[in-house]
Amino acid sequence: MKRPLRVYAILYLAFLYAPIALLPVFAFNDGTVIAFPLRGFTWGWFEQLTEIPALHAAVLNSLKIAVSTAILATCLGVLAARAATRFAFPGKKGVMGLIMLPLVLPEIIVAVSLLVVLLQLGLSLGAWTVILGHVLIATPFSIAILNSAFQGLDLSLEEAAVDLGETRLSSFRLVTLPLVMPGIISSLLIAFTISLDEFIIAFFLTGTEPTLPVYLWGQLRFPQRLPVIMALGTLLVLASVLLLAIAEYARRRGAARTGQKDAGGFL
Repeated sequence: MKRPLRVYAILYLAFLYAPIALLPVFAFNDGTVIAFPLRGFTWGWFEQLTEIPALHAAVLNSLKIAVSTAILATCLGVLAARAATRFAFPGKKGVMGLIMLPLVLPEIIVAVSLLVVLLQLGLSLGAWTVILGHVLIATPFSIAILNSAFQGLDLSLEEAAVDLGETRLSSFRLVTLPLVMPGIISSLLIAFTISLDEFIIAFFLTGTEPTLPVYLWGQLRFPQRLPVIMALGTLLVLASVLLLAIAEYARRRGAARTGQKDAGGFL
């Protein structure tokens, strides 16, 4: 039974990641046609990335949105995770289920719903509307990460700090926050990566300043620019893998710090 499952897993992963593996192949290919056989090796497409002002503006816009999303989603995640793991209140399960709902909703439904609401309110689209949508979908991921961090803490640590004269706020800042910091770092990196790579919500809610994924989608209409997109896609994949690896390291470090058993994570 294990052998068929192993073969299936290998075939599934190959089908899933084969297109990504082809990105660097064509990014270094000295030809504008995305097809085999390859013509030769070149760094030219990567060099062209430094010569496109519209691309630089899209990258800067995406970075601003991703940083804002990561900070806001993590702050909301800290508050929600602490409330879920430390307090009992009426409707707790229903409230947490509602907060985690964007995890299972199709992004296009979330995007269209937000677009209709914003237009009905007469609000203009821009970077802030994209941040709003990205915070909505990134917060459940932050809560899932931080729930694990808070659940591994001993309640008596905060109580001991209060008994020694600290306030609830100072005991949280001096005792709890350092212990869950690996989880916070992991949450920041995951939310940043989600926002940086997200397309559907950004496509519906962006204004005159597109994010990087929206800019790339617009460039697909020009076949001669495909190799440059392949080069940029290669850099984005490497950056995403690096961020996820750092986030996983932070998660495992936090689990070991609080004495939790590592039951798997992002990688």
